[in-house]
Amino acid sequence: MRRFNYKNIEAFVFKLWTREVSGEKTSEKEMEIVKKWKAHAEKGLDEVHLQESKERVLAGLEHYFVPYEKIGYRNHLPKNAYKIAAVIILFLTLGGILTYHTLIKPDVYLAVSENRIVHLEDGSVVTLLPGAELTVAKSFPASTRMVDLKGDAIFSVAKSKSHPFIVHAEGFSTKVLGTIFKVSQSGKKKAVDLYEGKVAVSSIGVPVSYLKPNQKWTNLGVARTTAIISFAPDRVSGKQHPKLLSLSFNDVPLKEVITVLEGNYSTKIHYPKEVEDKKITADFTGGTVSENIDALAFILGFEVQKNDNIYILKK
Repeated sequence: MRRFNYKNIEAFVFKLWTREVSGEKTSEKEMEIVKKWKAHAEKGLDEVHLQESKERVLAGLEHYFVPYEKIGYRNHLPKNAYKIAAVIILFLTLGGILTYHTLIKPDVYLAVSENRIVHLEDGSVVTLLPGAELTVAKSFPASTRMVDLKGDAIFSVAKSKSHPFIVHAEGFSTKVLGTIFKVSQSGKKKAVDLYEGKVAVSSIGVPVSYLKPNQKWTNLGVARTTAIISFAPDRVSGKQHPKLLSLSFNDVPLKEVITVLEGNYSTKIHYPKEVEDKKITADFTGGTVSENIDALAFILGFEVQKNDNIYILKK
């Protein structure tokens, strides 16, 4: 199909408009062009997008026709007004592909086999790690700067006290005003590493966590679980040693709680098989290994026996 420049499109639509208003018949050739144009424009666009666009246009056009009501054309208003609106909708539909791609369709950045650096309009820089995908809406940056991320990426966010920057990941989000951090997503395991500034991490079913530099938020691969780990350098050696600062569960099956405790405390915990699906809500912040396992036993109404580095929970 031959492409029309802007002036030709404008003239063509204006002709259709005048025909609708005057009642003049549209020629077969013009209708043929309209059908081809419409089919080409709507190709690849979903019905929801088309319907929403038409409804927005109609709503926006209504105030243009108020003067006709005031001067006595009330009976003819709906018919003529919506004829004109229909032509304008047609005009927008004919340019639908261009409008969709330039004003509506978000920008998607993909890092295939190597890192990809993305410079956002607000001055923020995102380094996508291999396999990561970043989606940025055409409205970015708005009062709240929001992006969507699949995979892993490092964000260097331009500072703005009045415009928060939010990264929506798979099942959790990170909110900042200006900082450097890394978002990691590997299967069920999610993590946010903070290098500079402050961030707030939100995840379904658990309280918001606030990180300081050299701290990590992670769900340890278990839903409705939150752990904060510190990587502050040792004062003597200067090396970073991970230290579990907080660990909490909200309605998590006991077997998953036990798996997390065993992995983080390098210990083994035996418990009755029949209670493995019992839901546990607990906060193990600040306690030693023994204190936290004692707290778990208290929640279950069990006793604890210790044999070397093995804990046994009994009724």
